Amino acid sequence: MTRWPILAAVLATWACSSDSSKKGSADTSHAAAATSTTSGADLTGAGATFPKPIYDKWFHDYAAKTGVKINYQANGSGAGIRQLSDETVDFGASDAPMSDSEMAKAKGGPIMHIPTVIGVVAISYNLPGVRQPLKLTGGLIADIFLGKITKWNDQRIAAVNQGVTLPASDILVVHRSEGSGTTYIFSDYLSAVSPAWKSGPGKGKELQWPVGLGGQGNPGVAGQVKQTPGAIGYVELAYVKQNNLSAALLQNAAGQFVAPSAASATAAAEAAKLPPNTDYRVSIVNAPGAAAYPIASFTYLLVYKNQPDATKAKKLTDFIRWALADGEKDASALDYAPLPGVLVSRLMTRLDSIAPGPAR
Repeated sequence: MTRWPILAAVLATWACSSDSSKKGSADTSHAAAATSTTSGADLTGAGATFPKPIYDKWFHDYAAKTGVKINYQANGSGAGIRQLSDETVDFGASDAPMSDSEMAKAKGGPIMHIPTVIGVVAISYNLPGVRQPLKLTGGLIADIFLGKITKWNDQRIAAVNQGVTLPASDILVVHRSEGSGTTYIFSDYLSAVSPAWKSGPGKGKELQWPVGLGGQGNPGVAGQVKQTPGAIGYVELAYVKQNNLSAALLQNAAGQFVAPSAASATAAAEAAKLPPNTDYRVSIVNAPGAAAYPIASFTYLLVYKNQPDATKAKKLTDFIRWALADGEKDASALDYAPLPGVLVSRLMTRLDSIAPGPAR
C-alpha cells in the first residue's frame, strides 16, 4: 500500500454538503433493495457496512431503472473479501485495500479495486451536558483506545478543551467486533500518528483490542455509543448523522482541529496524487493541509479481472459504469465525497480490462 504522495492533481474538486434527514430517509426507503433474497437477485455481493447507505440507494435506483436486482450483505469488509476470494459472491466491498497475501489467496485470480466514493470515519462520543464539540488529537485518541486515558476529565483531554466542563466519568471504548474496513482505516490513522499504537495493536481489519466493548458493524458501534453515557467509538459519518451523535473535531497534520465532513474528506484527497500505474490500493489518512480531515478513505468494490460468467460480467460492469456516471451525484447528500470527473474517466477505462468468461 502506498502512502504519501498519492493523490493531488487527480482529486481536485468536489461539491460537499450533507443533510442528515435526507440520509436517514434514503437509508430507510432503500433498505429493501439491499436485503432482497439471493435467489431472486441477478448479482450478489458482500462486505463493508461503511458504504451501505449509498450502496442501498444505488442498488434500489439501478433496479428501478434496469430491472437488475443486486443483493448486498453488509457483513464487514473482512467477510466480503473472504466471500469474494471463495467465489461465493459476484463482487466484494471493502474500505481496506486487500493485501498482497489476500490477493494471492483469491480462487478466481487477480482482483481489481474500484473506488466508488470517499468516506469519513468520525470519532463519536456520548457526553450529556457537553454542548460544544470536543477536540481530540491523534495521540489522545490512541491513548484512549489503548486504555491509558480512562477518565473524561483527564488533564490531557482538558488541556485541548479549555473552557469545557468535562465530567469525571469513566470512558467506555466501543470498537468493531468483526473484521472491518472501518477498523482498518481507523487503525491506519492511529498507526500514522502514534508510535505506541503502531508497535501495539497496529493496523488491520481485525485487532487485539486492549480495552472496550465490541459492536457489530457501523450500526452496532453507533448504537452502543448512543445508548451509553461516557462511550466513545469510531463510525462512518452517515451513522453519526443518522443517530444524532456528537463527533469530535480532530487535530490534523497541519495542527488544525477539523470537523468530519465530505468537504474535509475532499481536502484530504487534494493533497496527493495517483501515479499512472496505480492499482488504487492507497491511503489518504493524516493528509497534509489545513482543511483536511485526518481519517478519510476510499471505499472499494472488489471484482475479479477474469470473470467466470459473461452474462454476469456485463451486468456487473454495466452497474459499475452507471454508479460512476450517475450514482456519484448522490454522494454529498449521504455524507460521502464523490469522485472527481478525471478519476471517474480513468476508472471507466479500467473497466474495459475486465475479461468476461463464457455465458451461462
